[in-house]
Amino acid sequence: MSAAPGRLGAAAGGFGAARLGTCAAAFGATRLGTFAAAFGATRLAYGQLRRRPPGNPGSWRRTNHAGRPVLLQAGPAAAFGSAAAALPSAPAAALAVAAAAVCGRYDDLRGDHRRGFRAHLTALRDGEVTSGTVKLLGIGAASLVAGVLLKEKPVDRVLAGIVVAGTAHLVNLVDVRPGRAGLLVLGLAAPGLLRGTLAAAPMGAAAALLADDLGEVSMLGDMGAHALGAAVGSAVAASDGRLGLAAHAAGLVAAAAWGERASSA
Repeated sequence: MSAAPGRLGAAAGGFGAARLGTCAAAFGATRLGTFAAAFGATRLAYGQLRRRPPGNPGSWRRTNHAGRPVLLQAGPAAAFGSAAAALPSAPAAALAVAAAAVCGRYDDLRGDHRRGFRAHLTALRDGEVTSGTVKLLGIGAASLVAGVLLKEKPVDRVLAGIVVAGTAHLVNLVDVRPGRAGLLVLGLAAPGLLRGTLAAAPMGAAAALLADDLGEVSMLGDMGAHALGAAVGSAVAASDGRLGLAAHAAGLVAAAAWGERASSA
């Protein structure tokens, strides 16, 4: 008679282990699926854009820091891949990515020698709307909209907006040498996989382009760097509570201040 409870306990333990295994498999599958969707969409867009660059083909060519010619098609490909993978679960993230990409592309086409918020805001005060001002206002506004859609309380919405815009700025800030932006995206987004699937979207897009970026075949440009940064920021904003949002926002503001001093030096 005493064996029955033991058998029942073993069966319950086995059932619990099976459920845990099923949940773990589903947990990994959703993240892998999002990563694969972003990777595949990015590679598809990148190949198509290289074969048939829209508009003036010359607008998709740049010279990198070493004087080598590189292609800019990685930028729209990264934006498309990360937005497409994020859209089913987080339309707000896709919106932020799209807006960051549009503003970044404008800067790729119309950017000038001026660097730093102060230079662009000074120009705006004098009546000139620079490409940097377009990025600042456009990405900032879209990030706040994303924050409103991702969070419920006003404070959290503002913090989320700062995180999305600040991460977009940070990734673009480090995009000065091959592979740096892509590697930063992978490093920033990886911890977010523990809290949700959204972080897998920018990781898949960045991974799809990293080899060509490191090989100095292509570069993300402002379009790709801002888009991937907005995707990472959206993943952070979606999964973090108020304390985490505040910590990320403080770090990003500090990074922006450091970048401002470095650009003015």
